[in-house]
Amino acid sequence: MKKRKILPLLGLLFTSYALYLIYTFYIDTNDNIKSIYLVPKDAVYIIESQKPIDNWNTISKSDIWKHLNTNAYFNSLSESLNKLDTIFKQDESTFKRFGDREILISSHIYTPGKYEFLYVIDLQKIAKLDILKNHLNTITTANYKVSKRKYHEHQITEIYDIKTHETLYISFIKNQMIVSYMHTLVEASIDQYLEPEIGRDLDFIEVNKYVGYNDMFRLYFQYKYLDDFIKIFSNDSGDLGKTLSSSLEFSGFSFDLDDNTIEANGITNFNDKANAYLKALEKSGTGTRSISKIAPKQTALYLSFSFNSFNEFNTNFESIQKENPEQFKSYIEGIEKVENFLKIDLKEHFISWIDDEAALLQLHSTVSQSKKDVAIVLKTNDSDKAKQNLDFILEQIRKRSPVKFKEINYKGYPINFMSIKGFFKLLIGKLFKGIDKPYYTIMEDYVVFSNHPNTLKSIINSYTNKETLDNFEAYKDFNDAFDSRCSVFAYINAPNLYNSVYNFVDTNAKKQLKTNKDYFICFPQIGIQLTPEKGFFESKIVIDYEDPDIVKTKYTFTDTRTPLKTNTASPIIEITEENLNKEIIFNIPEIFPTDLTAKEFIKKHPNGKVKFSVELKDGLKHGNYEEYYRNGKLKISGKYYKDEQNGAWRVYNFEEDVVFKKRF
Repeated sequence: MKKRKILPLLGLLFTSYALYLIYTFYIDTNDNIKSIYLVPKDAVYIIESQKPIDNWNTISKSDIWKHLNTNAYFNSLSESLNKLDTIFKQDESTFKRFGDREILISSHIYTPGKYEFLYVIDLQKIAKLDILKNHLNTITTANYKVSKRKYHEHQITEIYDIKTHETLYISFIKNQMIVSYMHTLVEASIDQYLEPEIGRDLDFIEVNKYVGYNDMFRLYFQYKYLDDFIKIFSNDSGDLGKTLSSSLEFSGFSFDLDDNTIEANGITNFNDKANAYLKALEKSGTGTRSISKIAPKQTALYLSFSFNSFNEFNTNFESIQKENPEQFKSYIEGIEKVENFLKIDLKEHFISWIDDEAALLQLHSTVSQSKKDVAIVLKTNDSDKAKQNLDFILEQIRKRSPVKFKEINYKGYPINFMSIKGFFKLLIGKLFKGIDKPYYTIMEDYVVFSNHPNTLKSIINSYTNKETLDNFEAYKDFNDAFDSRCSVFAYINAPNLYNSVYNFVDTNAKKQLKTNKDYFICFPQIGIQLTPEKGFFESKIVIDYEDPDIVKTKYTFTDTRTPLKTNTASPIIEITEENLNKEIIFNIPEIFPTDLTAKEFIKKHPNGKVKFSVELKDGLKHGNYEEYYRNGKLKISGKYYKDEQNGAWRVYNFEEDVVFKKRF
């Protein structure tokens, strides 16, 4: 009898539960909240995926992630996901239900120099069954301690890991589960529930609408916090970082991982206070990139700005400047000051010959002694017109400047000195303010400016040796992934950039660079493209991955060179009649003076004693040349005339007796 009574009761309970599930999943009104509404406002970037577990499995098996996972920054993200995996895999079926839901991962700077991640998981209607909430209460292993507390009427579950001494914080709001290893992020997420900010931001909505839900992942970047984010890894974000942080709002990308290439497509929008040059670029159409014809293969950064024409860009720039009367007044006063002083017309003598591209190049130079090899390259619409107008400007400068410098010729390319302060900052903006009183040369249809003449020599050497980007197969293949016309194009060669940066940072920074070298150079080529489109920029990023051990076989790195010892124990070889090689003794290597207006160039031995000194005239060797042994004794003497050896040249032994003499 009892069994007969129990069976109908069980049937009734089963039917009731089935009806409850039908009601919950098919009849009950949808009372969900979007994941983005729970992301705190200070998110630096947000990664979104509809199938996080499937996609994560794909990513985690890739060569890229296997390499990056050994790095502290990326490992912290991976460890967090793995810990979530460990906790929820105590109930495999529960974890699977959790894993098939949309997930957002956002990165936040919670204190200067430190960051942490927040995870928002959309459980959809499964959340109503309280499966995960109940599951958290059953975690009673020896490895974890579970406790609860209230924050603004929302329960936060705290799971303390006894081994790692870390606490995982979890809370539920409607259909969403929010998780972080930083309690302030979970609390900030709860605060967003009633008054969401990012999710209601019109700029974010514009980007989100464009990106859609294609591909494996979506990435959103908020530029407001870019400056702070860069300072996690560097003391100074630089002018470019500050400009982007103050000018841009959001970038949104959808992307896939294809073999060893990451390709992302999306848009970037900017705010009303954006840099005037950025606004002018958006209004000035696109141009064709071609400065790669003369950019050296050793280029670390090729930052190209292109437009229908520079004249149109300049007109748009001045129009935008007028929106800020005080700023426009300062700009006009600067222009008039230069024009009145030099008696020139900048639009006629400078702007008129610039075509549709201007670029900033940073090099890893093979000859320059400067710390930063940076050049500005302007494409001309008529190289003869450019030369004629630049010659006129130079003549006006010579009339009003005490600096006297004659044109020098290097491998058939004339190098001149433009002694005019603040010229490029005035015309092109703060990004180019580092080029001040530059040297310049004209190559084909391009005018190249740099503070350091040896940077120009590096570019000329690369061009004459056909070692340019256009002759670099890896660059040509990589460049095919981008449109030939755009507004902004940035090409980064990570190995060259590594060498360039390594040359001018201090000892501590060198140590950090070497420690993280493999994570720096494993993406040998990175490209970013912006194309104007109705108030925003269509954006594209392409990143190539290559095993760092393979990269090291393709590039020479400055950090692997054996440093010279100041107190070397190697013997000094005295030149005698017995060991003298008369054929090569007077083959003096090419020198690269850093100041072409200097009267003398001196180079020293590692012990501080003079290695050689030579008199200069207009940057050329002209006058006495003296070379010394490491012990300070005279080794070679002679004279130059207009960069050519001239007259009697002599070689000396330790007693400074003449061993050999030759007349040129």
